[in-house]
Amino acid sequence: MRDEFWKHYELDELSDTEWEALCDGCGQCCLVREVEPDQVTVFNIACGLLDLEKSACSDYANRLSKVPYCSQLTPANIPKFNWLPESCTYRCMYRGEALPSWHPLLTGNREQMRKEGITVSPTAISVEQVPRSERPLHIIKVKAI
Repeated sequence: MRDEFWKHYELDELSDTEWEALCDGCGQCCLVREVEPDQVTVFNIACGLLDLEKSACSDYANRLSKVPYCSQLTPANIPKFNWLPESCTYRCMYRGEALPSWHPLLTGNREQMRKEGITVSPTAISVEQVPRSERPLHIIKVKAI
């Protein structure tokens, strides 16, 4: 990776390795959501592949084929992911903002972001534990789009 690449390059100029390194590992994009024409509903229910302890996908390389609702974030589709938190590194970079002070590229690990409650790990539950009929009990965000 290029030294401090996030300061010197646009999102579409990053290598695959640099793109992946930007991910802070919050897990927000791994939460179950319902996308309707005028709104997105996000639940505190995590994809079955999300390792809640590590806040990481357990099968990242195959996630798109294993999980039909998994979406790949790209420089071109970042605006469509407006339901992600304002702290999402990809959204910050898209808006021309600096990395958050707790970002693992700056701190060297994910401890600071865990301390600040940035990850979904403490509150999310696995999709296997929630019957579809109980999803309304797990709504954490409804956002107009």
